[in-house]
Amino acid sequence: MSSRAPAVGDPTPGLSNASAAVAIAAGLKRHGVEVTFGQSLPSAIQLANPLFGIRQIGYRTENAGGVMADGYARISRKVAVVTAQNGPAATLLVPPLAEAFKSSVPVVAIVQEVNRDTYDKNAFQEIDHFALFSGCAKWVRRVDRTSRTDDYVDMAFTAAATGRPGPAVLLCPADYLNEAVETVERRQAELGWYPLDRVSPDPAQIARAADLLAGAKAPLVFAGGGVHLSGATEALAALQERACLPVATTNMGKGSVDERHPLSLGVAANAMGRHGSTRHMLPMIEEADVVLLIGTRTNQNGTDSWRLYPRNATFIHIDIDGQEIGRNYEALRLVGDARLAIEALTAALEARDMGRRRATRSAVEARIAAGKAAFAEDAAALLHSDRAPIRPERVMREIDGLMTPETIVVADASYSSLWVTNYLVARRAGQRFLTPRGLAGLGWGLPMALGAKVAAPEAPVICVSGDGGFGHCWAELETARRMKLPIVLIVLNNGVLGYQKDAETVKFSGYTDACHFETVDHAAIARDCGCHGVRVERPEELRPALEAALSRDVLTLIDVVTDPEARPPITWYEGHF
Repeated sequence: MSSRAPAVGDPTPGLSNASAAVAIAAGLKRHGVEVTFGQSLPSAIQLANPLFGIRQIGYRTENAGGVMADGYARISRKVAVVTAQNGPAATLLVPPLAEAFKSSVPVVAIVQEVNRDTYDKNAFQEIDHFALFSGCAKWVRRVDRTSRTDDYVDMAFTAAATGRPGPAVLLCPADYLNEAVETVERRQAELGWYPLDRVSPDPAQIARAADLLAGAKAPLVFAGGGVHLSGATEALAALQERACLPVATTNMGKGSVDERHPLSLGVAANAMGRHGSTRHMLPMIEEADVVLLIGTRTNQNGTDSWRLYPRNATFIHIDIDGQEIGRNYEALRLVGDARLAIEALTAALEARDMGRRRATRSAVEARIAAGKAAFAEDAAALLHSDRAPIRPERVMREIDGLMTPETIVVADASYSSLWVTNYLVARRAGQRFLTPRGLAGLGWGLPMALGAKVAAPEAPVICVSGDGGFGHCWAELETARRMKLPIVLIVLNNGVLGYQKDAETVKFSGYTDACHFETVDHAAIARDCGCHGVRVERPEELRPALEAALSRDVLTLIDVVTDPEARPPITWYEGHF
């Protein structure tokens, strides 16, 4: 086969010459797409993609495939593409697209539909896809005219990547995909990156924000996931250093700053109870008089049910989505791209008298250092515990000891996310800790880690999942083997849906029968799928197992038997356990 990518009018083996499927594949190539996540259908597109050098990552289930695309987009900073068949396959895309929608992650979903002449005739697996995707996508359209193929592909990528990123769904009737494309002028735009359109806030608003921060007695920054989405971590690090501003992050904002920096508090969200890493920072938060929010939706978990942020503070809010500003906290509005806003704000502050910021820096640093030292003392017994079943805090300590600044850590939902955000330390501004916190669906850790590995094949990828979450996605172990994606998967095996059991106990003084599982040998499942599996029952076995796993060229599952009574320092558990 020639190395030249075929033009739309070229004959294509196995497909109609100049078909719409070939035109779509050409459009994907133009937008920088290198991989798609999909099973067979739409077969016409999957067969055309290799002609343009586009690799297919074949998932086992659509819900996992959608999460793989999400993880890929977060790490690659490119618009991800997932494909699915009509009907039941399409319905399985709803949960991952909803996560991407809430987390502002750009994904284009290409969904096959029934033939056009069978619309509304109860064709096999026909369903109203517009209604199906209306609540979990920014944009849902059907392309059924070959002359408009390029137009709709470009609209889908634009919708996904411009403004607040999110999912776009392009519906393609099966017969349309094999129809000949009319001769049309080819588009040239490359739209597969995000943010697609960077816009700056009003300079007058930047000036007001700079005045507030320069004159504040106790300013504080909260960085959310939007900092990562904007690629603004270097800009935030510069603002932190030059303006002498202390920075905390939300769960999804973890890694926005180097957490070893003397002005970094760590993650301050919904897990600031006993043994929480930022518990001793609460007085600093309560005393803040000017709070700068960057790229955060101020959601329930990120604000500890809207109780964390100081009530009497003046708020400044940077966000690409103007509707998020003022939703929960009235604020000075800086609507625009986070990176451009931070850079403008840094320049404005440097033009002002920063004497107060510099004069208080050493005292602020000392206070943060004291808070971190108090946490280390509080949590020492758990982090160094030699008990069996193993404490999850000890597992995190061993992971943290082997992490590098390039390590990507992925956590499943529920307790796994909170173990990671509390007990692992970001070693550079921009280090990625992926957590499905948009909707926090169980079972998304493993496929998200696989997507991250596709995006960054040279980076170590470590996934932490509970046994409850892992039970949702066992089948994707085979995907990891088949697609040669060597990650380290740590299953915290405690035989219980921990969050469910503990939350029910707090609310109802009892819990349902669904909370407990029978014993499962997850390592054996991994081995039966052709991966490596090892069971760890003693703390001293952790480090050797992790070191060996990081050196292998195949997925390694470490099945860690953990304490079922262990729980993260969730604030609202205070006084109950």
